[in-house]
Parts: sequence; structure tokens; C-alpha cells
Amino acid sequence: MQVFTPSEIAKHTANKYLGVLVAAKFARLLNEFPRSSADGREKKITTRALEQLTSEDGIKYRVVPRRGR
Repeated sequence: MQVFTPSEIAKHTANKYLGVLVAAKFARLLNEFPRSSADGREKKITTRALEQLTSEDGIKYRVVPRRGR
């Protein structure tokens, strides 16, 4: 199992909370695609999302402010 520290995630986003939210949304997006591994030994979707977030290329995201009520 791969471990991602909060400081590692915060390096690539504004803070660790935003990083987890971005990775969770990306994991939901990855879940819509078919699985690629035939032998059943692929990584979990959340691990793949966090790997993408902390990689050099990273996930491109933007923060959209909530509409006022």
C-alpha cells in the first residue's frame, strides 16, 4: 500500500484539504472508465488519483467559488 503524507499533497495544491477534495473528484471521474487490468492486480482508484495529483505532470484543476445565496 502506498502512503501519501498531508505535506506531500499540500505541495501540489493550496492545502491538504483541497488536495484530498481534488483527488476524490478525480477518482470519481476515473471510476467511470472501464478497468484496464486483466489479471485483477491494478491499483485502487483513490491511489491512482493521488499518484496523479502528486506527480510532476499533476492534475490540472481550478477552484470555482460558490454562488452566494
